[in-house]
Amino acid sequence: MMEPSPGKNTNAHPQHSELKPVLGRAALINIGIGAVIGTGIFVLTGIAAAQHAGPALTLSFIIAALGCCFAALCYAEFAAMLPTSGSVYSYARHALGEPIAWFVGWNLVLEYLFGAATVSVGWSGYINSLLQQFHIHLPALLSQAPLQKGDGPLGLEFTGSLINLPAVFIILAITAICIVGTNHSSRVNNVFVVIKVAIVVLFIAVGVFYIDPRNWHPFIPQNSGKFGEFGWSGVAQAAGIVFYTYIGFDAVSTAAGEAKNPQRDMPVGILGSLIICSTLYIAVSAILTGLVPYHLLNVPAPVAVALDAHPQLAWFSALIKVGAIAGMTSVILVLIFGQARIFFAMAQDGMIPTTFSRVHRRYRTPYLSTLVTGSVAALIAGLFPINILGELVAIGTLLAFVAVCIGVWVLRYTQPDVQRPFKVPAVHFCCAAGVILCGGMAASLPADTWWRLLIWSAIGMGVYFFYGQRHSVFRKAAKQGAGTQASVTEAR
Repeated sequence: MMEPSPGKNTNAHPQHSELKPVLGRAALINIGIGAVIGTGIFVLTGIAAAQHAGPALTLSFIIAALGCCFAALCYAEFAAMLPTSGSVYSYARHALGEPIAWFVGWNLVLEYLFGAATVSVGWSGYINSLLQQFHIHLPALLSQAPLQKGDGPLGLEFTGSLINLPAVFIILAITAICIVGTNHSSRVNNVFVVIKVAIVVLFIAVGVFYIDPRNWHPFIPQNSGKFGEFGWSGVAQAAGIVFYTYIGFDAVSTAAGEAKNPQRDMPVGILGSLIICSTLYIAVSAILTGLVPYHLLNVPAPVAVALDAHPQLAWFSALIKVGAIAGMTSVILVLIFGQARIFFAMAQDGMIPTTFSRVHRRYRTPYLSTLVTGSVAALIAGLFPINILGELVAIGTLLAFVAVCIGVWVLRYTQPDVQRPFKVPAVHFCCAAGVILCGGMAASLPADTWWRLLIWSAIGMGVYFFYGQRHSVFRKAAKQGAGTQASVTEAR
């Protein structure tokens, strides 16, 4: 991950940004893996299994992977055709128009901000678990969220805790690192990826020998009578929740402006990271639910719980906790990195104040967008539990993926002659399947998640109509073009 270089024209059109093209195929794949391998394996697997799918979590990951595959193909076509920062926000603006692009971009903010917060809550859980092995116990008052799911307004109630301080700490620390920046951050991410993948593979290799097949029965627990609590509806809802964990290839697309050869390398980075991570996810979910009964995994650190249940694996427990902490640290880094670039693209378009596209003269980073991203993410991480955050990120991600599938479809009709270095095969089937699968998983999420999304969207549309629409670079250019055309006509 490289930072934009300083320059005089930091508020230029996105196509002429000051981002340096320095990332190759391997770096792009590693950015994807760096964002994906973390919360999904080390955190959300336990929540989704314990509350929704049981051992059938493997089916949920397969469903999510299929939906991701179709969306990834569409991402790859867009990323090769429009190699700009801003991810699907930039794609939607090009294909579906500015208002829809804003809605999608606002959901990307939800995806990345809440994504970083979700990972930090999981990070806090593993830090607590690791410290307890050394008989250090953080007080619940300062290590747990003050809000949880309940019967209060918007499905929330108070827990009695004050703040999740470790989650806030890691967000602020990563934000400081991102602001200071380093030309070697891509290499640092590569090291984290190697460590994470090695530990995950080791967990699979070791854990397979301690599986108790009885923990897989019943494979699909009987539905409790409520939609989403086990049964096939639980499998579907779990798929919608764990879908968030695949946003790594979305993070790859935010780096398109910094790829050496985006037309060739972006599809490889997007699809390569997806294939590797999907394989690891499915294997880990199967072993995790085989090590302990699924109902014991309803914690922020499920892998730690599964290993602690087997004393003979005590030597491995501390190692994997350290690996999980290191892995989730890199995920937070990538998410804050990606969100800063989305703000960077939005600011260059005039959709948010142009100060967000300023680059620090010394550190060569979009420091204002990074500071806002980190501060808000830290606040969210300190207040909310992981299950609420995971659902919100999932719904934002799913709607963004639906938009990119529709966008590819639309452009095939409206701009059929545009050069496409990479084309989605069987485009009608892939786009339709992506919309159906991603839309279906979004529909399966709890009703209170949709209410929270509506509130978030209403705030976003208010920002658009009161600021973005008035300051849009493209609207100003269109008006100037219309005025010029009118002057020419009058002169004639």
